[in-house]
Amino acid sequence: MSNNLTPVVNFLTRLSNAALWLAGTGLVLMTVFVAWQVFCRYVLNDSPSWTEPGSVMLMSWFIFLGAAVGIRENNHLGFDVLLYVLPKSGKRVLRMISDVVILAFGAGMVWYGGALISLTWNTTLPSLGISGAFDYLPLAGGGVLAVIFSLERIVLRLAGEPIDDALDEILPAEIAVEIENINADPNVKLKV
Repeated sequence: MSNNLTPVVNFLTRLSNAALWLAGTGLVLMTVFVAWQVFCRYVLNDSPSWTEPGSVMLMSWFIFLGAAVGIRENNHLGFDVLLYVLPKSGKRVLRMISDVVILAFGAGMVWYGGALISLTWNTTLPSLGISGAFDYLPLAGGGVLAVIFSLERIVLRLAGEPIDDALDEILPAEIAVEIENINADPNVKLKV
């Protein structure tokens, strides 16, 4: 990797790891909130009003943070059928198009999320006592990370970094599962 890009990639790796840890922490906290809600409702017969909206807000955060990390690690949704039959140069073009589309989608998340934040800034969520804008911060925050991580992939690909080489060596999931099933049969051995 080029010496100019190494510090940026290292920073983005730390940012991605932090987002993943925050998402995981949010998932655990949401589980605790829901468990507390169930306990209070069915055992104490007194449900706290903050657990459901708090859980939904945490869920928004870990979904958008996790999606952004998935973009960086190339685990996002995609239509990969053509990638199985194209030569390496064609795969590179399709992956670049995919990253540009993700960049545009992330920019839309930031734009519209920002508009929703500004519209709801002066409202208050009654059960939590905080601004209604906090409902839409995950949308904008996840969009910012999606833009950054897709831009990173675009820049690295344009710089000639082999970010797609490992992907080209991986068998499609459907084929890998079938080979695993065949190899599980003691009477059949298939080499790949």
